[in-house]
Amino acid sequence: MRVLVCGGAGYIGSNMTAMLNTEGYEPVVFDNLSTGHRSAVRHTEFVEGDLADYELLVKTLKKYKIEAIMHFAAFIEVGESVQEPLKYYRNNLSGTENLLSAAEAVGVEKFVFSSTAAVYGMPKQVPVTEDSPAEPINPYGQTKWAAERMCHYQSQAGKLRYASLRYFNACGAGNNAALGEDHRPESHLIPLTIRTAMGKRNEVKIYGTDYETPDGTCIRDYIHIDDLCRAHLLALDKLDQRCELVYNLGTEKGYSVKEVIETVKKVSGKNFSVVAADRRPGDAPILTCDATKARNELGWKAEKPELEEMVSTAWQWHNEHPDGYPD
Repeated sequence: MRVLVCGGAGYIGSNMTAMLNTEGYEPVVFDNLSTGHRSAVRHTEFVEGDLADYELLVKTLKKYKIEAIMHFAAFIEVGESVQEPLKYYRNNLSGTENLLSAAEAVGVEKFVFSSTAAVYGMPKQVPVTEDSPAEPINPYGQTKWAAERMCHYQSQAGKLRYASLRYFNACGAGNNAALGEDHRPESHLIPLTIRTAMGKRNEVKIYGTDYETPDGTCIRDYIHIDDLCRAHLLALDKLDQRCELVYNLGTEKGYSVKEVIETVKKVSGKNFSVVAADRRPGDAPILTCDATKARNELGWKAEKPELEEMVSTAWQWHNEHPDGYPD
């Protein structure tokens, strides 16, 4: 099967592309390289382009005889989305509409969408199920939710078979630790902490130490990138039987900010400065998922659920790439 991987030069997209290659698919990467890295794509067919370019999307889908699309080409920074909402609506929502329009024009029906736990906003109950209310509290979450609804109505019209996968916290380095996180600037806890352990940063900040959790810091559900990508393949296969799929993806086990920091210290053998800071607005004390639906319907479960393994693969990648990807 020929699969167009939009955003395939990014963290999740590049890992997905590598897994597609390993599993015998024929991926084609479509990326504007605004946040992705050309060197993460390696030997896969690559098209440099933007989701705003409808004609190029149509041309690419036709040229490579694409049979399915995986869509990872979104901006993901919550804080930035609050400061620059139109940037997020333009890319995450208008870009997705353009991609779906091109798919409809060419007749590509299978679509796997990279969504997020941010569609739930500040859930009143945890663990979060797929039936929990979608109440996003920032432009990032709102654009992802609106894109999900677009997919839903396109499917209801008989023009799309889609899977929406709501990630919790993707982490680790996949493809035997060959492909890791290199966001610029970086905002995710594990790579930030690792870079501090490497001496690339002066300190790690903990935003809030007085939450109603066992150690006072926020608890999150982390999932290894390899487990995340495997779920996409299972969802793609399931679209032969179903037109609409929605799944949470996480390990169903939460780790606190302090636990993450201590795990990085253990894996790295390094000590470093940790500073308490004020809470950030919009941070839920606990955010973990119920992945029962994915387990029952896809036969999926996390094969690398332990935080130490997630951190170890990330530590290996960052040490082999101390300055990130070469481009």
